[in-house]
Amino acid sequence: QVKLVESGGGLVQPGGSLRLSCDTSDANARFYTIAWFRQAPGKEREGVACLEGSKNRVQYTDSVLDRFTISSDNAGDTVYLQMNGLKPEDTAVYYCTSRYLLYTDCVLNGSGSEYDYWGQGTQVTVSS
Repeated sequence: QVKLVESGGGLVQPGGSLRLSCDTSDANARFYTIAWFRQAPGKEREGVACLEGSKNRVQYTDSVLDRFTISSDNAGDTVYLQMNGLKPEDTAVYYCTSRYLLYTDCVLNGSGSEYDYWGQGTQVTVSS
């Protein structure tokens, strides 16, 4: 069983920054596609950012483009989501997820049914 563990959430003022981390030791980001999804209260889960480490390729949903950056450490054991210019609408539980197969493509549309393993989530609250 693949275990993913997120950390780094918290409360931040609008315009502030946070960096989320996901322990991907069980699904090395050099080989497995890793994505961040989020779910706000009363809303469907949505894809935020995705990393295809084997192809050095990233993908973002439009609402976070130029504000969020997904990356991994050299070993592929940790995937980060650097979030700058945070807005109240970014408030959500953020989940790290991976796909079962190696070298698969990013999929950010939909609620994440293509992904097989999920972390427990970390809360991000943007409020003054």
